Amino acid sequence: MGLSEPEETGMTFRANARIKAEAAAKASRMPAFADDSGLVVDTLDSAPGIHSARWAGPDKDFRRAMETIEERLRERGATAPDRRRAHFVSALCVAWPDGHVEEFEGRVGGTLVWPPRGDQGFGYDPMFLPDGHARTFGEMPSEEKHGLPPRGKGLSHRARAFLQLAEACLEQH
Repeated sequence: MGLSEPEETGMTFRANARIKAEAAAKASRMPAFADDSGLVVDTLDSAPGIHSARWAGPDKDFRRAMETIEERLRERGATAPDRRRAHFVSALCVAWPDGHVEEFEGRVGGTLVWPPRGDQGFGYDPMFLPDGHARTFGEMPSEEKHGLPPRGKGLSHRARAFLQLAEACLEQH
């Protein structure tokens, strides 16, 4: 639709998703959908968090972003799995031109591994080992990671947020 992207000035994933959805709904005069997502690393005081994409720089070099995370973890002596806990967050927002807003948030916990494994997905997937699994997100095919029931298990943060959205849309009143 040729809409410009608003500046993401929020301090949370939800706030940034809302900023984008409301701006699109207002500009288009149609319902709009937006998301914001990223990686939160406990030992790094929740970084990179809402700045996850920015850590990859203008060239979207996520290999370098993963190296930065690993360097910072090592600086803090975080070599044991319990010091390498992290979670992905996906915040979804649907906004209507009349100002009505619906928000959903999905999370998936895990541990960061080094070196990264796999070439599936994107971003930080190769270093993220979800709880209860032996393979990183980077080693999982998209359908396994993001697939919704009945074909998938809704494992990823995005799948979990979309499941909440679907449940809200299908809820009987």
